Amino acid sequence: MTVSFESPVDLRSDTLTRPTPGMRKAMAEADVGDDVYGEDPTVNALERRIAELFDHEAGLFCPSGSLTNMVGVAASVGRGQELLAESRAHILRSEVGGHGAIAGVTSRTWISPDGTLSADDAIALAEQPRGYNQVGTALIAVENTHNFSGGRIADIDELRRLRELTDARGIRMHMDGARVANAVVASGTSFADQGSAVDTMSVCLSKGLGAPVGSVLTGPSALIEEARYLRKRYGGGMRQAGILAAAGHYALDHHIERLRDDHANAELIARDVAAAVPSFVDLDTVETNIVLLRTGRAGVSAESYAHLASDRGVRILAMNEGECRLVTHLDISEEQARATGRVLAEIAEQTASAVV
Repeated sequence: MTVSFESPVDLRSDTLTRPTPGMRKAMAEADVGDDVYGEDPTVNALERRIAELFDHEAGLFCPSGSLTNMVGVAASVGRGQELLAESRAHILRSEVGGHGAIAGVTSRTWISPDGTLSADDAIALAEQPRGYNQVGTALIAVENTHNFSGGRIADIDELRRLRELTDARGIRMHMDGARVANAVVASGTSFADQGSAVDTMSVCLSKGLGAPVGSVLTGPSALIEEARYLRKRYGGGMRQAGILAAAGHYALDHHIERLRDDHANAELIARDVAAAVPSFVDLDTVETNIVLLRTGRAGVSAESYAHLASDRGVRILAMNEGECRLVTHLDISEEQARATGRVLAEIAEQTASAVV
């Protein structure tokens, strides 16, 4: 029997989550002030709360994770200095070149074929400035979870080892922690464990945690003050932003542990597709709420596969010619996940057999 949906199941990203009724109520009742003047009590409380969660000194609330990444990096890397990151890192692939275009930051990359973090690979690229013609490494950026590698978790021991190596060389570390809460819940580490491994952390509230807007940058007080200055320069200063910060508080109170449901739903979908066409999914890489469907391995175009899925009521994202991504989130139930798995498995079988 063909599965059908009353309305599309949208798995393009966990940014698609909508505020729950309880979150909307918290937003409507938020105590507010002018945040640019530092007078919004709800924002100030959220910045302190998240900084303390990661055992950092201070926090800065921004409209987006791209902005927290950009001001966090710019506060640590001078113009013409470099940052190092993995070749598919979000800060280099999906922030529209902002680090170079706005802050004058240069970058180089190491390659991790499966998206896992190797401290040795990262530090091997690091360079001290030499004379007038060689750029020095100021910052190494890591991503947890690694989006374009299917939500892979950065191993805490590798993070700690990299922190030791960077400290010895006077290099700072930044974590793009857009989905760090997913990593914490799935790995059994703590937020403080993650925070202790880096100097600065970008924490997104509008993905799996379900807030409509907002990310927080955490780190040392002096660096956060520099980032606050940069936020204003970049046009990211907000006024009565407590309405948005209240959603962040609600998310922290109610939406962390439920991330386990998203992880379980992602695994359900992945197992169904893998049972139909094993080459489509590497099950051992499905660690959190992101599943990469490697359609190209079976000679299937990602665009055509995503189009067929959309026709059946499932919206997924074609990442490139041979990979689709789906992301589970709080608006997707277990029942929807099971039905989605059946739909995507059927399409995988049909398209793979057609190629053969």
